[in-house]
Amino acid sequence: MEEYETLKNIVLVGVTGAIAYHGITYRDENGDTEIGHLLFGCIALLFCTRFLFFDVLELF
Repeated sequence: MEEYETLKNIVLVGVTGAIAYHGITYRDENGDTEIGHLLFGCIALLFCTRFLFFDVLELF
């Protein structure tokens, strides 16, 4: 199962990156941002960078 570990981490980076992008760039009908989308988008961005730097690139 270790041969799929890198693939799993790359998929997690992509999924959390997409969630972060959606949450941070979301606007309602009036063009306003919602605090819930911003909050969870920022949390997803933290997880995305964590997976990228620690698991995929193995910098730390």
